[in-house]
Amino acid sequence: MRREPGERSPNLEDRRGETPAGGGPGFPGGIRIGLGGAILLLVLSLATGQNFFALLDGGPGADVDADRPASPYQASPEEERLVDFVSFVLDDVQETWTRTLPESGREYRVAKLVLFTDAVQSGCGFVESAMGPFYCPADRKVYIDLGFYWQLKARFGAPGDFAQAYVIAHEIGHHVQNLLGISDKVQELRASHPADAGALSIRLELQADCLAGVWARSTDQRKLLEQGDVEEAIGAAAAVGDDRIQRQLGARVNPETWTHGSSQQRVAWFRQGFADGRVRACDTFSNRLPADRDG
Repeated sequence: MRREPGERSPNLEDRRGETPAGGGPGFPGGIRIGLGGAILLLVLSLATGQNFFALLDGGPGADVDADRPASPYQASPEEERLVDFVSFVLDDVQETWTRTLPESGREYRVAKLVLFTDAVQSGCGFVESAMGPFYCPADRKVYIDLGFYWQLKARFGAPGDFAQAYVIAHEIGHHVQNLLGISDKVQELRASHPADAGALSIRLELQADCLAGVWARSTDQRKLLEQGDVEEAIGAAAAVGDDRIQRQLGARVNPETWTHGSSQQRVAWFRQGFADGRVRACDTFSNRLPADRDG
């Protein structure tokens, strides 16, 4: 992805190395599975009686050094370059929505992006890195432990800077849903129709994928994309499909436990947003979801 170097975003909140209030010593610092993966593992663990977290090196339940001393956070030059990239993408995504969201009848209000390590205290409570990147509607902030990007490349096989950009655009997509009142409506429907909670979650996540595609189209129109960038984003969307994660864990593919949708569904909705470039193309709640080839 082409970009111009510049100052870091004022909407970037760096909490790397901080010990969050309300937590404790020895936060798990291993695998980050992101985008709902931890919820999926919890469901699998409860359903099968097997501790799927134990399959992940350094995951919840792994031994950690509870007596490690607090020290200033030391980031490598490579990590600092990644922070610069995250800052650029954050600003670009939000500048895009500032221009385009009024077409949907709402003014865009910027979100903050919080960088953290191991665990963080958010407006949605205390969260460990195993949750992966997430958006908290209570404080309107996106939270990312940069270690997730290493896992995205090494464990999920989705390398590339535009794969990283997709993650940010997806989470800001949740912020757009919040501003449009979609998130509140889904919460109301979950409360009144608990049997549909899983399906509603999937549609919310797929819409965020589509909104990420809307932003990606704008980068193409502005000549920011390089060869292979779109494929990198598609690879990331496919990598975090619920079915792909279940197969990777050696579990049976069970759509009843899904929270984000299959790889095929996630890719299809990202493509939909990229092809059309408008919010109204991302109505996952009225449209039938694409069927999976393997059922």
